[in-house]
Amino acid sequence: MSIDWGDAPTWVAGVFAAAAAYYTRGMLKSQRQQIDEQRDFIAEQAANLELERSEFRALAAERRQAQAAKIRMEPKSKQDRPGPNDPWTEWWMVHIQNRSAEPVHDVVVRFGEAHTALSAFHGNDHQGRGVQLGVPLPVLAREGTAWFKSSSSTDGSMPNAHPVVYFTDNENVRWRLDRYGDLVEAPPEQNAG
Repeated sequence: MSIDWGDAPTWVAGVFAAAAAYYTRGMLKSQRQQIDEQRDFIAEQAANLELERSEFRALAAERRQAQAAKIRMEPKSKQDRPGPNDPWTEWWMVHIQNRSAEPVHDVVVRFGEAHTALSAFHGNDHQGRGVQLGVPLPVLAREGTAWFKSSSSTDGSMPNAHPVVYFTDNENVRWRLDRYGDLVEAPPEQNAG
């Protein structure tokens, strides 16, 4: 039995076809490796861009909050008893300081959920004998101060109605500052002042 191996040109063509297939396989493997490297590079770049974006957001938030962070609130709970047989009268006096270089607008102090300051005034006298201002206070000048006085109560509820100040900065952002110094953008339902 004899095997017919064909002619020489067929063998040469077969060898070249095998070499081309081997070379093609190597090229595909190399391209696949390059694509994987590019994917890794793109993923790394995306992570870097996200990190940069978050840093920019943090800087923007810091810039946005810069003026509002310079507003200070100092609440003082007051008591008075007109006579020895009279009940104690309680109220809040709240000192607001604008330590920023820009004015703030629509300043109002709320006590608990239901009460808004009855009066506001300029002056260093925390007894309410300074120059009377409107409530809400339309403008608190740069480096300015104002006192806000709550209504008085004889039922003991005023010390529990802690003051919160609301104001609008020069960028027209409404802010909420509580007695602990926590500063946040005011929710939309509290933007009316």
